Amino acid sequence: MSTLEIQNLHASVQTNDGLKPILHGVNLRIGDGEVHAIMGPNGSGKSTTAYALAGHPKYVVTEGKILLDGEDITDMTPDERARAGLFLAMQYPVEVPGVSVTNFLRTAKTAIDGHAPKLRDWTKKLREATQNLKVDPDFVKRDINVGFSGGEKKRTEVLQMELLEPKVAILDETDSGLDVDALRVVSEGVVRVHERTHNSILLITHYSRILKYIKPDYVHVFANGQIVETGGPELADRLEETGYDSYVEA
Repeated sequence: MSTLEIQNLHASVQTNDGLKPILHGVNLRIGDGEVHAIMGPNGSGKSTTAYALAGHPKYVVTEGKILLDGEDITDMTPDERARAGLFLAMQYPVEVPGVSVTNFLRTAKTAIDGHAPKLRDWTKKLREATQNLKVDPDFVKRDINVGFSGGEKKRTEVLQMELLEPKVAILDETDSGLDVDALRVVSEGVVRVHERTHNSILLITHYSRILKYIKPDYVHVFANGQIVETGGPELADRLEETGYDSYVEA
């Protein structure tokens, strides 16, 4: 189990015209085994928060701190954060030609654990994970995300989560582009990892439909680069009915 704490986080994104401020003082603490959901309109800074937490070089932290288990990781590189236990499931997973899913996963697992997993055990875990996610066994032989459908890309992200078992998982709009069946399978995968490892989850989404599968302890409303309201799961239902206009106007 692990904790993630965001203290007065300010961040900007690199543009052709220089740095553009996006986050304006984000404060959030995710305790051991907690599930937090961030909801908000387009352009409010939700994905910027995810990328800033993961250490994406395009997103520059200009003020504040990010703490993982009390350790300041603000200046860590993305791979250092990953080895520390942070995981990001991207909204738009990138294609990696020439690198198979299985080779990528085993290399990542070796980097995180500091030693290569035993081949027999690894093969068994990989087979079980692909069966759980309802993908063809040959799926892992394909190059990462090359020619994948939207649902396959999201399944690949959850497959990584299943095998790498991160302490804290950040899921950036994992539900986008998924049909009803794919949403259920992907959500069940997230829940399965959570129940097995008791990891902490930060789930970023526009809609409440995924929260019917992945039950949050807390829901936060994001607007204008800040968290402007926090509540329980009932807040997501209210947002589904009323939308975000009142927060944007405020």
